[in-house]
Amino acid sequence: MVEPLSAWDRVQLARNPARPHALDYINELVTDFVELHGDRLFGDDHALIGGIGEFRGRTIIVLGHQKGANTRENIERNFGMPRPEGYRKALRLIRQAEKFNLPVLTFVDTPAADPGLGSEERGQANAIAENLIAMAAMQVPAIATVVGEGGSGGALAISIADRILMLENAIYAVASPEACATILWKDAAQAPAAAEILRITAHDLHGFGIADEVIPEPVAAHLQPSATIQRVGDAIERHLCDVEQTIATMGIDTLVASRYAKYRGIGRWVDNGETMLRNGVNAQSQNGIKPEPARPHATAQ
Repeated sequence: MVEPLSAWDRVQLARNPARPHALDYINELVTDFVELHGDRLFGDDHALIGGIGEFRGRTIIVLGHQKGANTRENIERNFGMPRPEGYRKALRLIRQAEKFNLPVLTFVDTPAADPGLGSEERGQANAIAENLIAMAAMQVPAIATVVGEGGSGGALAISIADRILMLENAIYAVASPEACATILWKDAAQAPAAAEILRITAHDLHGFGIADEVIPEPVAAHLQPSATIQRVGDAIERHLCDVEQTIATMGIDTLVASRYAKYRGIGRWVDNGETMLRNGVNAQSQNGIKPEPARPHATAQ
C-alpha cells in the first residue's frame, strides 16, 4: 500500500526542475506561437513569457512563468521570478487580448516576484497591482493553470481568472513554507510543518473553493511530461468551453462580475462567537463548565 504524499512531499514535487515549464506547455498545446517581447517602458523579462497563438481552434493570448531546467537557464530566467517589466509586458498583452477579443491562458510557476533592489526601484508592487486590477475587470475569458509553484503576489499577478486549475502536485500559497516557518518559529527547518498548516496543496485549495479543478498526476509530471501536458490541455479546453458558454448565454458582464466575486470571497472570515455564546455558554455555565473564548472560523467561498 502506497502512503499518501504529505504537503511537504508535494512542495518538493512542485519544485522539481524536471517538471514541464510554460514553454513546454506552449510548444505542445499552442500552434503558430509568436512570442512577444518587452513592456515598451524599460525592457524585456525572460522570467515571464507571453505571446499569441492558436489553442485547439481559437486564437489566444498566452502568458507563463518560465523557469530553467539547469543552472545556466535558471540564471537567464531569474529562477522564474519576474521583474516589473515582466508584469508590465503581461499587462500589455492582456490589453491586446481585450482589444482583439482573445481568451487569455496563463501557466503559473514561480516561487515569488523578484525581490531585488532594482525591481523595487522600478515599481514591483505597482506593476503587480496594475495586473490585478486589469485581470479582474478584463472583458475576455481567462483560464489560469498552476503547474508548479504558485508563490505569493508573483503568482497572483497572472492568475486572476475565471477558472483556476491546478496540477495535483502543484502548490499555491501566500508565502513559501520556509518563509512561514521563519516567521512563526524563527526556524526555516520547520518548513515541512509549515507546509501542512498552510494548506497549500491542490486538494486543500479545491476543498476551499479556490481551485476549480485538480488535474490528476497518476505519475508525477516530470516522469510523464507529454501525458501531463495533454491532460492539462484537455482541462483547459473543457473549462474554456464552459466559460464561453456563460458569455453566450448570460453576457460578458455576468462573467466579469462572477470573477470579481470569486476573488472577493477568498479568505472571508465569519465570527461565530455570538452564536456560541447564545447556544452554548448558558448550558455550560449551568453545569459548572468554564467556556473557552470564541474563535473565528474561516469559510471558503
